[in-house]
Amino acid sequence: MANYFVTGGTGFIGRFLIPKLLDRGGKVYVLTREQSLGKIEQLRALWGVGESQLVAISGDLARPRLGLKRAQIAALKGKIDHFVHLAAIYDLKADAESQIEANVGGTRHALSCARALAARCFHHVSSIAAAGLYKGTFTEDMFEEATGLDHPYYRTKHDSEGLVRREKGLRWRIYRPGIVVGDSSTGEMDKIDGPYYFFPAIRGISNTLPGWLRAIGVQGGHLNIVPVDYVVDAMDYLMHLRGHDDETFFLTDDDGISVGDLIRVLLKAAHGPSLSVLRSGALDKLLGQVPIDRLVSVGPLQRALGAVLGQYGIPAESMKFVGYPTRFDSSKTRGLLDKAGIECPRFEDYADVLWEYWSANMDGAGAKRRSRVPVWVRAVESAVGRPSPRRLGAAIKGKVVVVTGASSGIGRDCALKLAEAGAIVILAARTPGKLEETIADIRQFGGEGHAYACDIADLADCDRFIDTVLENHGQVDILINNAGRSIRRSVQYSFDRFHDYERTMQLNYFGALRLIMGFAPRMLERSSGHIINISSIGVLASPPRFSAYVASKAALDAFSWCAAAEFADRNVRFTTINMPLVRTPMIAPTKLYDAFPTLSPEQAADLVMKAIIDKPKRVATGLGLAGAVAQAIAPQMSEFVLNQAYRLFPDSAAARGLSDAEAKKEQKKLPTGSVDLARKMFAQVFSGVHW
Repeated sequence: MANYFVTGGTGFIGRFLIPKLLDRGGKVYVLTREQSLGKIEQLRALWGVGESQLVAISGDLARPRLGLKRAQIAALKGKIDHFVHLAAIYDLKADAESQIEANVGGTRHALSCARALAARCFHHVSSIAAAGLYKGTFTEDMFEEATGLDHPYYRTKHDSEGLVRREKGLRWRIYRPGIVVGDSSTGEMDKIDGPYYFFPAIRGISNTLPGWLRAIGVQGGHLNIVPVDYVVDAMDYLMHLRGHDDETFFLTDDDGISVGDLIRVLLKAAHGPSLSVLRSGALDKLLGQVPIDRLVSVGPLQRALGAVLGQYGIPAESMKFVGYPTRFDSSKTRGLLDKAGIECPRFEDYADVLWEYWSANMDGAGAKRRSRVPVWVRAVESAVGRPSPRRLGAAIKGKVVVVTGASSGIGRDCALKLAEAGAIVILAARTPGKLEETIADIRQFGGEGHAYACDIADLADCDRFIDTVLENHGQVDILINNAGRSIRRSVQYSFDRFHDYERTMQLNYFGALRLIMGFAPRMLERSSGHIINISSIGVLASPPRFSAYVASKAALDAFSWCAAAEFADRNVRFTTINMPLVRTPMIAPTKLYDAFPTLSPEQAADLVMKAIIDKPKRVATGLGLAGAVAQAIAPQMSEFVLNQAYRLFPDSAAARGLSDAEAKKEQKKLPTGSVDLARKMFAQVFSGVHW
């Protein structure tokens, strides 16, 4: 029976490999820091072994000979058949210094320890990253030919493997696994890395776009993804195969998977839209000629990518894989593993297992509350997430935040949440009495708030408000344009009410625009600012009867998208929230909405808080975005559906200019129960849309 010394034994690969080594009957000595000895005890209980078979060795990867004392070395010398070096940093986001220390320094210390212990063979887990960004096919016998080693992870994996190859005092075997993901049977994984960086984005797409949608993508570079169970099965077999010392083994997928196919498969696993991948040799060749690795390092582009990808926690470095140029020839290893019946499964065959495990155990949004709330509300929360108080506090503590329309509804709830998290909140509304009530609530929990009476529809009043705020507080870090008015009236009943359009534009567009124009200069001077506009789902879905309201909100949306492009490199951000129907005083006059599913002001305020933390370009529900997509790709069908809604939900009596007597007379002619039921069903299916 063989004995083993393992570094990184409590890591991901180690926790899958060690049980296989234990099954062979020998002892496994696991290098462990003093403070982590408890982990070994947990693993003993998990695997059903005792201290005599799974032995903890106190040491440190960062010290010579791994920090083993002379007595430890003397006790183990000559008893180690296989020294397995797994410990390393496998993280594209890790800084260069820590990777050099762990990957290169750690390997150097592991080699010195293995020599001191007179280990019979040193097994080094390298990576396909040791090939860098080599253009072409990299074989198992190649090493010096590696190119494109600028990234610290590639460089340190290459250099650490070089230390092993130059080792003269030990026999060695090197294993180069592909991008390691969870178990192909259970999906088990312990950290976000590799393809997992893209899972939140895939979830967002799947929550946003309907499953019937068809999209087109390109192949891109080929990735080599392998499940951890294949890696450890292969290692366990190759470690004990006689006659293969001083050899290198690729633990890779023979076929690999293109970036386009990876996205296609993950979208399928997430029940998202279907993706058709274009398979064009000419297009692939053109993409291969684009120096993506250089482009993502260019200052402005790097900042832009960082801003976009950062919303999903994706490191900009990962974009280098879009045009990944390297293929791997594992024919030698493949020939050995075939004899043992060990084969790497296709990613497509186990992607759904990975997705299910990630969704249940690793997805932050997936762990949110599952209370008895409407499905569409849960969809909003899963797509956007509920804000963490700690993250919110870190984002706004001590910052000056202006909230318009703060006397009730969304604005009031936003003001309370912001003040509780440590912001200096500036509340603006027409009614100072209600503002003072909110200020009193803020002061009850020790927050800081300041009330200013301001009619946002009055541009002169806006100017006075801007001057006063800047004079009293010096700056505005975040502007939340929440104040607004809505009118529900068909165009045919508005021919003689042009003033409705003027008043709506005055408040929803010109007033908000005036505040942006007033506070933005100071933001640009400081290279810091965030402007959040509370827009409407109506801008995306274009519901009938809201032409005045939707047009005013669409105008502000369009301005914001144009201005955002001008301010992007000056760290002034714009976020548009296409808010679904919220139960606020603004919709109270429309009694029809009493039976409609809506968000509460608190839930709407949560969307605003999350927008402050993450600074996305847009916050919208899946239904809203689906409506926009439908209008783009099937405008006639979209128009038909909206027309049915228009005929199903009538204008109010007041909107049609009916007297009280006429309204009562009409009341007797209301639709039958079946039509009323149809209305309710329509409202549920298209939840959150203004009808």
